[in-house]
Amino acid sequence: MSTIDLACVGESFEDLIFAGLERLPRLGEELRTTSFVRTYGGGATITAVAAARLGVSTRIVSGLSDGAMARLRAEGVHVTNLRKRDELHAITAALSTPKDRAFATFDGVNVRLGPRFIRALGKVQARIVHCPLCPRDIGPLARALRAVRARGVKVSLDFGYGLHLAKDPLLPSLIAEADFLLINEDEAKLYARRRSLAQAEAFWKEHARNTVIKLGSKGSRWISPRGTFEEAAPETTPVDTTGAGDAFNAGFLAGLLSGLPARRALRLGNTVGARSTRAVGGLDGLPRLEEL
Repeated sequence: MSTIDLACVGESFEDLIFAGLERLPRLGEELRTTSFVRTYGGGATITAVAAARLGVSTRIVSGLSDGAMARLRAEGVHVTNLRKRDELHAITAALSTPKDRAFATFDGVNVRLGPRFIRALGKVQARIVHCPLCPRDIGPLARALRAVRARGVKVSLDFGYGLHLAKDPLLPSLIAEADFLLINEDEAKLYARRRSLAQAEAFWKEHARNTVIKLGSKGSRWISPRGTFEEAAPETTPVDTTGAGDAFNAGFLAGLLSGLPARRALRLGNTVGARSTRAVGGLDGLPRLEEL
């Protein structure tokens, strides 16, 4: 694999998004909408496309459908597809209101990707390796990321919300391999095992190198042993928040790669995340560099 700026190693999905709902349905209830989008998503896909639109040389390493591969290449993303021809790609159905979402997912090839991610991490060359995934087996991933960092590569992690991961006694060994941990408010409390955000922030200040907490419409906060600071998000009227956190990740990492000061990197992440909510799905609202 050629050396690039950002490698996104993680799960991808075909997204079926039922948007424009005033609320989420109750159990047994059917709601109807005239807004439906069939697109591609998952942390690896959205972050890779968002970064490429910002001018970052980007590679994705994932299990991709043929349609997803075509879309990613059209966006200028270098593609390493870990899905074999006879394997089914993952699919997520999303029910989306302007402020909330619910999901049902068919995992497909994603349940088999753990060992393939490990092998790929041994080969990938990039300035930053970003892993948006919730691992099923922490030990091999932590060792692979330790080897990545030994090559002088920075590592960024976004676990998503994983109850099983929060209970895994090996989680601290994975956190130890993150130069940047990108999580939202609920995830910050879950993985720190703290009830309040203030308590969680104290935990992350002590136990992680750099933790960036995504606060949605309130912006984002950077926590490190050296201190804490935050940046507000721009005002926007969201249409669909699918993938906004992954869009933030792309903006933030693009800022780091371009040498922006910490506050401006947060600000760029906030802006890209906010812009992404102006269209249904995780891709169509992503801004290009010249639009910022």
